[in-house]
Amino acid sequence: MTATWQDVRAWILRRNPELTEDDVDPETDIFESRIVDSLQFVELVLHIEELRGEMMEFTSVDLSAFRTLKDIEKNFLSV
Repeated sequence: MTATWQDVRAWILRRNPELTEDDVDPETDIFESRIVDSLQFVELVLHIEELRGEMMEFTSVDLSAFRTLKDIEKNFLSV
């Protein structure tokens, strides 16, 4: 099974029960809208690694790769 942006959205919604699916669409900037804060970002990276089944190699962190659910899917789940 290949993970998608919907898997990441489900994770976000479990951690933010006040949000609905309409609040987190694939193009929503999850940082600008404060859906994911700095502490949750670390957990998000760990969850993405879990979905991928392998650790990510970071030489530097480019937040734009994580900005939207579609960005996450394109940069980390479609490899």
